Amino acid sequence: MYDIIVVGGGPAGMTSALYGLRNGKSVLVIEKTGFGGQITHSPKVENYPGTISMSGNEFADRTLEQILHQGAEIEINTVTSVESADGKKIVHTEDGTDFEALAVIIATGVKHRMLGLEGEDEMVGEGISFCAVCDGDFYSDRAVCVAGGGNSALQEAILLSDKCSRVTMLQDLPHFTGEKRLQDVLFSRMNVSAHTGVKITGLLKNDNGGLRGVTVLHTDSGAEEEIPCDGLFVAIGLIPENEPFADLADLNRYGYFDSDENCLTKTEGIFVAGDCRSKYVRQVATAISDGATAALAACRYINERS
Repeated sequence: MYDIIVVGGGPAGMTSALYGLRNGKSVLVIEKTGFGGQITHSPKVENYPGTISMSGNEFADRTLEQILHQGAEIEINTVTSVESADGKKIVHTEDGTDFEALAVIIATGVKHRMLGLEGEDEMVGEGISFCAVCDGDFYSDRAVCVAGGGNSALQEAILLSDKCSRVTMLQDLPHFTGEKRLQDVLFSRMNVSAHTGVKITGLLKNDNGGLRGVTVLHTDSGAEEEIPCDGLFVAIGLIPENEPFADLADLNRYGYFDSDENCLTKTEGIFVAGDCRSKYVRQVATAISDGATAALAACRYINERS
């Protein structure tokens, strides 16, 4: 029996573990793939207070080392469900192992919707990015493409147009779906161009293995075209994986946990943290903030019942 089980080993999950451990609680962190989450896709992190520059992998390694030093236990497994019964929480995993705790923090994060291109996974961090705030500076005075046409894609492109020599929007639909206000701001800029009704079909690499462009198919004419670029920002949506916990925590219409900044849920002893939660800003700083909030709430919950 643990005091706290954390589901997810990204920045929010590991911060939850850290704060739980620092408050004298026993903590198990269950992560299904690798520790660090989406931050590991960033070759450089330069917006983390107190650190001029580090890679996402460095951040993940340091944080994991920190919680292990504090006494965290870790388990590589996939959590399939969490059961609340008799004043305790039972965490069920894919391999049939069950773990028990007094409180559970769900920090499962999100995954970026991908384009489904050959070699795409290998290019993440080597030309493919998802966050203009995180990675835009690496493409200063260079040409980039943005895949997508909703609000997120338009907002990313606006940020990039302040830094990049050229921004090319690539939208597979015949029109952009984002707010007209954002479109007016973006397309008034001289270094921005747009293609609608195009499907990205391939990635072009340079001699060093980096990105030099993309191939697109114009769906109305069937014509193919190569568009040179140094970076491709993919903004076609995020996918939360919260369905296994929907009986314990309400989900909004997009599948995110419908929880506010307090990180509470409708089930006592179940807390949520990080990108899997409904929120306006998804950055490493906000994930860490959620982790601290959820852990302290979990500690109060345990203390009040001891």
